[in-house]
Amino acid sequence: MVVAAKQSAHLSRLQTALGVRFKDLALLQQALVHRSYLNEARALGLESNERLEFLGDAALGLIVSQKLYREFPHLAEGDLTQLKTALIRWETLAQAAERLSLGDYLLLGHGEETSGGRRRASNLARAFEAVVGAILLDGGLAKTRGLVLRCLKPEFTELATGEIALDSKSRLQQVVQAGWRQTPIYRTVASEGPDHAKVFTVEVFVGDRSLGRGQGRSKKEAESKAAQQALGAIAAAE
Repeated sequence: MVVAAKQSAHLSRLQTALGVRFKDLALLQQALVHRSYLNEARALGLESNERLEFLGDAALGLIVSQKLYREFPHLAEGDLTQLKTALIRWETLAQAAERLSLGDYLLLGHGEETSGGRRRASNLARAFEAVVGAILLDGGLAKTRGLVLRCLKPEFTELATGEIALDSKSRLQQVVQAGWRQTPIYRTVASEGPDHAKVFTVEVFVGDRSLGRGQGRSKKEAESKAAQQALGAIAAAE
């Protein structure tokens, strides 16, 4: 597919921000297509960015895991896993996307646009993953690694100084395993709204005991909020 001249100029600014030049600019364009834009995208010969997001998620996991393995030879597998989770969680990826102003380049449907979709953390994180996937296909793993390590440099710096915080789900798992010798279980108890604007309700349990409940535009966001509520309830009971 040929990218229109106007869109090409728009994407040129994003390439400058990324520090990457694409051989196939259509890959970068597809990485920016939110599923709410599907009707318009198909008319342009595009699909949503979800397949690229899948690929980018895998590439991020590999690149971050390799970096942690080399930088922290003294850490055990469980500690490395927690650090990896902190680095590739949606909140972290959304911050990286914001530094690139990635939200300004997203292709969104009208409803998603008017409801603040350009600044929504889940959209930004998914778009970042999709861009990583697009770079992997276009330029290979070495170029992708360079991009990921540049974009996550502030987080790796915080990690080196011990300032990075674990996400709420990881913190809750630590607390529950220490106090109850069990693992939190997350259950989706409700799902409402159209596909492009679903709201999920998730409850977190330890055994049969409900510790917290959260809502979000994705199951991951709802789980995070449920974990936050559970942590607050546990702290209040101590």
